[in-house]
Amino acid sequence: MSITPEQVTELEKKANDIRIDIVKSLAKAGTGHTAGPLDMADVFTTLYFYSMRHNPKKPDWEGRDRLVLSNGHICPVLYVTMAHAGYFAASQLDTLRVFGSSLQGHPHREYLPGIETSSGPLGSGLSQAVGMALADRIDNGKTSGKFFYCLMGDGETNEGQIWEAAMMAGKEQLGNLICVVDRNNIQIDGFTEDIMPLEPYADKWEAFGFHVISIDGHNIEEIADAIDQGKAVFEKPTMIIARTISSKGVPAWERDFHWHGKPPKDDELQVALDALKK
Repeated sequence: MSITPEQVTELEKKANDIRIDIVKSLAKAGTGHTAGPLDMADVFTTLYFYSMRHNPKKPDWEGRDRLVLSNGHICPVLYVTMAHAGYFAASQLDTLRVFGSSLQGHPHREYLPGIETSSGPLGSGLSQAVGMALADRIDNGKTSGKFFYCLMGDGETNEGQIWEAAMMAGKEQLGNLICVVDRNNIQIDGFTEDIMPLEPYADKWEAFGFHVISIDGHNIEEIADAIDQGKAVFEKPTMIIARTISSKGVPAWERDFHWHGKPPKDDELQVALDALKK
């Protein structure tokens, strides 16, 4: 059954609340990445509150889907979404990047229940997700019902390891693997097409044996429908290219690569909150 208009409206409001908490936690930390977390809020909201099978009260439940965050620096959106979903108290978001906190600058699986892998080195997440999806199929055939989600950044796909993993996923026809790439066209030092052009991007993934879907990464209905479509493709891994606007929700920051890796200061925080609370 397709997502309803009422569910879309509810998820849009949730994504906006998540953006508000992202900028608050980053401002409190005084360090961290802003652009990616803001532009992926719609995708994470859809995953955790509509598409993904999980249980915040039982984060180690064997029947859960797995989410691998490859571009670990956008973890503020993961942490805030998990807090909203009930994995931990929202007050804990004030400890982002504090030494000894569960909410490190990159996710650490031993620090926070519900985190499946530790990430930091870009390019490694797809290999991890492919290994997990393949192991599940070896253990359970095609009957476990689990899906393995890998979230990636577009600049990250400059890494050669990504394409080695893609080649394996295509060869093994991993229909239980659903990938989402944040196609915001920026990376830490500029625009992707200036640094290392990625287009024709969809053609590349198709050539590696993926079922490819290009969507508006801020359209909840398109996100939900693409994930549902990926679940219905049995003989290929799925790549969802989510075309996003970096720092989505704060017009003063949108499409500016300088926000890739800096947090807002107090005056900038107020600009963001004013925009998001509209």
